[in-house]
Amino acid sequence: MASSSLSSWTTKQNKQFEKALAIYDKDTPDRWQNIARLVGGKSAEEVKRHYELLVEDLMHIESGSVPFPNYRSTGNRR
Repeated sequence: MASSSLSSWTTKQNKQFEKALAIYDKDTPDRWQNIARLVGGKSAEEVKRHYELLVEDLMHIESGSVPFPNYRSTGNRR
């Protein structure tokens, strides 16, 4: 799974990445450069690869390749 490769990104960088994806869609010229500028500390190549890894993870999840965690109940549900 690709998510282990994402650990070098801080929580703040991930949040900025998410916001930047909402601003710069796939048709935006220089998309990865613009996203990298908003994220800070990452190159255009790094943000593009980060996106590719997230898409890969989503494909695994949607295909059913990733099992749901077995959460234990912590109390009564109403």
